[in-house]
Amino acid sequence: MIRALYLSWLILIILQGCSRPVPDPDTSKELVVITRYGPSTFYLDAEGNPTGFTHDVVEAFAERNNWKVKWQEPESYSEIFDALQNDEAHIVAASLIAASVDEHRLLPSPHLFETRVVIVTRQPIPKINNLADLAKLDIAVTEGIGHLSLLEAAQRKYPKLKWTTLQDVFPEGLLAKLDEGQFDAVVVNEQDFDLARIHYPSLRIAYALAKDEPVVWALPQASSPSLVSKLNRFFIEIRRDGTLKQIYERYYGHVKRLEQADAEGIMKRRISVLPDYRKYFHAAQEQTAIDWRLLGAIGYQESKWDPYATSPTGVRGLMMLTSDTADRMGISNRLDAEQSIMGGAKYLVLLKDTLPDRITEPDRTWLALAAYNQGIGHLEDARRIAQAKGLNPDSWADVKQTLPLLARGGFENVTKYGYARGGEAVIFVESIRNYYDMLLKLEKPHKPYFSDNKKRRQKLALN
Repeated sequence: MIRALYLSWLILIILQGCSRPVPDPDTSKELVVITRYGPSTFYLDAEGNPTGFTHDVVEAFAERNNWKVKWQEPESYSEIFDALQNDEAHIVAASLIAASVDEHRLLPSPHLFETRVVIVTRQPIPKINNLADLAKLDIAVTEGIGHLSLLEAAQRKYPKLKWTTLQDVFPEGLLAKLDEGQFDAVVVNEQDFDLARIHYPSLRIAYALAKDEPVVWALPQASSPSLVSKLNRFFIEIRRDGTLKQIYERYYGHVKRLEQADAEGIMKRRISVLPDYRKYFHAAQEQTAIDWRLLGAIGYQESKWDPYATSPTGVRGLMMLTSDTADRMGISNRLDAEQSIMGGAKYLVLLKDTLPDRITEPDRTWLALAAYNQGIGHLEDARRIAQAKGLNPDSWADVKQTLPLLARGGFENVTKYGYARGGEAVIFVESIRNYYDMLLKLEKPHKPYFSDNKKRRQKLALN
């Protein structure tokens, strides 16, 4: 009798420890999503808020179906795939290429975007023209995410090609190992590298292993037809209404703009120059509620934090203000760093306030920065052209396509302010976005003493 009771108790414990399939989200009103923590998927911003390309798309899907999202972040790829194959989640959204989904016999979602699979190496960059050159390198690749099959296909063409296979290492970990000199090269998706490259200025893409690989989500084979149908319909809708384009622009639209010298430059001057002006950026944040690191990114783009900078067109100072703008902002000396930083911050607030209330962040800030560079009149012309072309004049992703048209003519029927080098505004904004990303990671947020003043403590949701 005692033995029978013991066995019954043991069986109960085992059954309780076994995972149960998650209920259909239509029933539970909860979508269980597995992701990996990283810049291309899901991470916490400077304020501790979840963000990332994957996060935003998943949340949009859940919102359209009145579901809440339950996020799970396993420590390894093997845990990710095991959980899905055991029906412990509805979706894996981890920037996987379609080949890895097929490899694990899972259902792929519609394509989010396409990426190259690339070989990333370290300075000095070796010249790689063919597989024979690639075979000279000590290459590392992560198992189970589709990249190994690409190398195996290349090996069939060139049998001397070899590599080291690592388990349970995410792309960020691979790039860190490369930067530390543990390997000569690593295999990653280009989009993963694009978001990490500003933090590894010595790393470069040396070879494309595959082009146009679809990035997808993965679902269990036993997924409910209702979930699959809703997911397919969702992707059709967000492509049609521009939601997917907007989210992609937010995270990837600027990442290829920065050159190695630019990244190295701000890294060095952050140590040698920025400390002299950090308190002025902090003070400007306290007055305007604009994150001081965004203001610092503007200052670096404008003058490399040089308070005596002067351009041939007459703009001067650390924030490169015109004399008219300085007068409007109450600045008596543009070459005084403290005044210049405060004047630039107040001017950005003025430009943001000038834009229509319906424009939301982060587009509101990116559009205001374009006006900071070219003037509000030329920005409005670019927005008019966007509207005339059937684009969204309130979207930075669309307006950055029309700003360069200000230098070409042919839109006199919708513009008011004539010729402008609008392409420079695109470079200006996207360079600032890169510098801002770097400062967000490297510099601490400023938390003023007046913490009870909610209005002045409000931060801009720019990521």
